[in-house]
Amino acid sequence: GNQTSVITFVIMGFSHQKDTKVIFFILFLCIYIITVPGNLIILLAINMDPALHTPMYFFLGNLSFLEVCYTSVTLPKMLVNLLSGNTSISFAGCAAQLYFFLFFGASECCLLAAMAYDRYQAVCNPLHYMGIMNKKVCVQLAASSWVCGNLVALGHTTFIFSLPFCGSNTINHFFCEIQPVLMLVCGDTYWSEILIILTAACVVLMPFLLILVSYGLIISSILKIKSAKGRYKAFSTCFSHITVVTLFCGTAVFTYLRPKSSYSLDVDKVLSLFYSVVTPILNPVIYSLRNREVKGALFKM
Repeated sequence: GNQTSVITFVIMGFSHQKDTKVIFFILFLCIYIITVPGNLIILLAINMDPALHTPMYFFLGNLSFLEVCYTSVTLPKMLVNLLSGNTSISFAGCAAQLYFFLFFGASECCLLAAMAYDRYQAVCNPLHYMGIMNKKVCVQLAASSWVCGNLVALGHTTFIFSLPFCGSNTINHFFCEIQPVLMLVCGDTYWSEILIILTAACVVLMPFLLILVSYGLIISSILKIKSAKGRYKAFSTCFSHITVVTLFCGTAVFTYLRPKSSYSLDVDKVLSLFYSVVTPILNPVIYSLRNREVKGALFKM
């Protein structure tokens, strides 16, 4: 009877480190103004250069666009909070932020799996590659990634924000992440946590396992290539993708699939920073510096 419904949340963020607020603001602002133009430039270069109108670069363009959206869900609000000191967010605003964060994050997991399948076909079935990975198949794989991300985000957000919130309204995080929000729910959240683990197993772990299987077959095929130059060329086409998968999926798997007994908000903040802020800024660097075709397109542009 003494419970009051929560209509506004307060995002704690890095407010307890007041002496370093300016440093954090400058750091995250620099990251944002590098991440967004960096990914957009790669997307523009791919669209403008006919030589890059291939399945691999089609998926890379989708990934770059996803990274722009993914970063924009959390960083602008974080910058406003650091600059103004007003860290409140409405109930609807928090739900929207969680939805879009899950939407773009789940879509990226599925897209990375589609990119691994593309690399598998390119290395293991080079003669039939263009026939298998035709435009229709590429569009279907990319669209399926976006649809899957939307379904996951819609289901999670609807379920979590239909639960009763009362008492404390302080989210001990720098955005509306699942676990910190669940901690504010009234009553037992056991089944909610089980649902999160099961969904994470499907959305994060399954694509990750598919990627591992794809690269297991790819490595097996590469080792059968007799010339060292051929092996190097085959492996170099996959290296950038392997790096991104390791950075993104590795931290996401550890975040959502570890038991509650080992859950730490401070550790979660660091991990969330890694896959929501650090990985998107590294993608343009990883793909442009190690890819001759992308570098050529950028120089032309």
